[in-house]
Amino acid sequence: MTKMLALSHDLADYEEFINNELIAGRPLAEYVSEVQRIYCLDNRPWIIGYSGGKDSTAVATLVYLALLGLPPELRKKDVFLVTSDTLVETPVVVDLIKTSMKLIEQSARRDGLPITQHTVMPKVGETFWVNLLGKGYPAPSRSFRWCTERMKINPVSEFIREKISQFEEVIILLGARSDESSSRAQVIAKHRIDGSRLARHTSLSNAFIYTPIDTWSTEEVWGLLRGAFKYSSNDIEEWETPWGGNNRPLWTLYMHSSSQGECPLVIDESTPSCGNSRFGCWTCTVVSKDRAMENLIQNGEDWMLPLLSFRDVLAKTTEPEQKDTYRNYKRRNGKVTYQYAKDGEDLTTARKHIPGPYWLKYRKTWLKELLILERDLNKDGHEISLITEPELHVIRQHWLRDPNEPDWADELPKIYQEVYNRNLAWIVDDQSQFDQLDAALLREVSLETGAPAEMVMKLIELEVSMEGLSRRHGIFEKIESILSKDWGSLAEIEEDQAQLQKKHERDIHKLDIEKIERELLDVTAQLQGAAQQLLPVQRGTKNDH
Repeated sequence: MTKMLALSHDLADYEEFINNELIAGRPLAEYVSEVQRIYCLDNRPWIIGYSGGKDSTAVATLVYLALLGLPPELRKKDVFLVTSDTLVETPVVVDLIKTSMKLIEQSARRDGLPITQHTVMPKVGETFWVNLLGKGYPAPSRSFRWCTERMKINPVSEFIREKISQFEEVIILLGARSDESSSRAQVIAKHRIDGSRLARHTSLSNAFIYTPIDTWSTEEVWGLLRGAFKYSSNDIEEWETPWGGNNRPLWTLYMHSSSQGECPLVIDESTPSCGNSRFGCWTCTVVSKDRAMENLIQNGEDWMLPLLSFRDVLAKTTEPEQKDTYRNYKRRNGKVTYQYAKDGEDLTTARKHIPGPYWLKYRKTWLKELLILERDLNKDGHEISLITEPELHVIRQHWLRDPNEPDWADELPKIYQEVYNRNLAWIVDDQSQFDQLDAALLREVSLETGAPAEMVMKLIELEVSMEGLSRRHGIFEKIESILSKDWGSLAEIEEDQAQLQKKHERDIHKLDIEKIERELLDVTAQLQGAAQQLLPVQRGTKNDH
């Protein structure tokens, strides 16, 4: 029954191929049949996590073949082909994904299959450039990998939750394989439902995971993708995909990058993220060197060399000895914080401060270099967007309201004008806004009064924001928050803290002295009381004599 199901309807053209014993000595038809069986079990729609790499392409191929083999009346539930675009993906991979997803959807429509393609992206306030250039977040590292959740997990999870609210339950198909990610295989096995090929999602209720190629080897994946199609008699074996075209571009991409893996569609914290020189973000600084991009450049994609150089500049800023150069001594909360003492460390050892966001001057430099890079690549015929217009607007707002270094000069529009010789429709703030003349005046007054110009500006900015409000709820707390921040240079802040510490120590000593004095007074009073009690006794003794 299973084999008949697999060979029914529109699979006649693939009959010879799917009966080949491609996977561990078993015919591909058995795997196609399993996909069909699970598809027909219920009405829960499928979500295929598609990264454009070999594993997710193998899953998409299995599903496409399985649906082709089903009669039209059984193709009753939706299959959503979903990819995550972080907006900083490696350009050649982005092109491949866009082309293949569009072709899959068009061919599915032609073949009467319920497959649609969808691209999810991070919200504009959570993109790589808004966080790094706008807020000043340091480039991601192994100890501070802030990018995965914001740029990958959250957008995909939001799509899944949307489908859950629509259909109550969904099944997510992933190209996870045991021989590529043992940790992911263990997580899936831990959540697997007894007697089922499905596992529960680790964090999203009513979402289930299906990994149809979890036992496959890399060679078996390529056995499916390369197949037995030949361009000529002396050509390597190459099978045409069921949606048209072939997987030669994918194969070439892997060969030119020394067979690096793909960056999987990340759906939760247990999914292995990038960071091992895999295809992923061209800005990735989690690894010291991006071997995949380096090899692509060496194999003909030399136009991407400026991207690699830009990425290397960001990576350099994560080196411990460079942090004090590129990053503010204050955190985004306006405070200087210090490292905790390590186990066994002398408590009197001076603590290093923890660096905060990137200095605004470096963020401005990098933005200009990024725009120049984008402009020049497009002039050379590459249709590429390295940073989007919405991101530029949000970055500008972050600069204007930076907690430590407000951009009084409002330089982002000027930078864009210098690079592109045109303006965007910049948002005009109808509230009072500081400019360079205001900054100069505040600094002049600051020298006379000793009040930091930035602190005064923040207080005035708070007043402006409250203008016209009948109730100024929380105004005193906000003023206190501004006044309690660390203002001035690092040396001045450390000197102030040292003085406070000395005063604190003096206060403690004073309290100790006062305590001792009180205790001495108590002892003296007790001695005097005892002496007075002894006097009558002594007098009585004398009288007896």
